[in-house]
Amino acid sequence: MRLLIVAATEPEIAPLVAGLRPAGDSLERWASFTCRSHDVDVLTTGVGMTATATWCARVLARQSYDLAVNLGVCGSFHPACPPGTVVNVVTDCIPELGAEDGGQFLTIHDLGLLPRDEPPFTGGRLANPFIPPHSVIGTLPRVNGITVNTVHGSEDSIARVVERLKPDVESMEGAAFMYACLVSGVRFAQVRAVSNMVEKRNRAAWKLKEAVSALNDVALRLIEHA
Repeated sequence: MRLLIVAATEPEIAPLVAGLRPAGDSLERWASFTCRSHDVDVLTTGVGMTATATWCARVLARQSYDLAVNLGVCGSFHPACPPGTVVNVVTDCIPELGAEDGGQFLTIHDLGLLPRDEPPFTGGRLANPFIPPHSVIGTLPRVNGITVNTVHGSEDSIARVVERLKPDVESMEGAAFMYACLVSGVRFAQVRAVSNMVEKRNRAAWKLKEAVSALNDVALRLIEHA
């Protein structure tokens, strides 16, 4: 298989990359490896939706893949997904994309700028229509995500987004990755490890090291059993 691994930052996937065998020269943000019989391209996009969308579109236009996997950490809104949990984000959205109307928020769909089911959207969300029938991916909890430019860190903003969208997790890149894969027609999975609960900002409670370890353990098994 030819696989594409997408991550925002190198530290999030450093243990995985250390276990791969280099195969050819590295290009800007893009390096080729092998693992067993698989060709594995690793794309490090940089943080945020703009960087992720741009680099994913560039790479997916140049190369075909059997599977693209977005690896990263995330914050959890749900007590059933505590730090260290690795999840499969099967739907995502961009909750800040729209307009404020007094105390109400109107999405681009509410505003009539885009039909709720116009591709790549399904019911106003980005959904994975063909979850890979993979032994490792299949064991992960399936969750709903949101992708934000500003991570939530105040009680008021957390309460508002939970009431409006009932998300399980949030990241800063997931929806952009899913959008690019849906437009390109590439089978994909967004796999993330929870590094923290979404709460009033409290870095002392984050379990980033544990999340990265859990994420990379799953990622290596995912590639080995692809």
